[in-house]
Amino acid sequence: MRKYEVMYIIRPDIEQEAVQAAVDKFQGIISNGGEITKHEVQGKRRLAYEIKKFRDGVYVLVNFNAEPAVVTELERLMKISDEVIRYLITNDVA
Repeated sequence: MRKYEVMYIIRPDIEQEAVQAAVDKFQGIISNGGEITKHEVQGKRRLAYEIKKFRDGVYVLVNFNAEPAVVTELERLMKISDEVIRYLITNDVA
């Protein structure tokens, strides 16, 4: 299993329950074939530049260990998810 880090930004205009549901959905995908080592919802922050007409977003940072297939599935779901406005998955070298 490899170490990964994913940072994603959730739309600010949805309800808190919907934010939690999206976070739980992505945690479930990771937990299905991997192990979450650190999870942090950093809260609503101002974006450096406008993304899809949004100036703010809810930032979530997750460090996890998983096989590459889990990362592929996570990326596929984040691409089609309406809640996520931006994401980045990287190999965690630290």
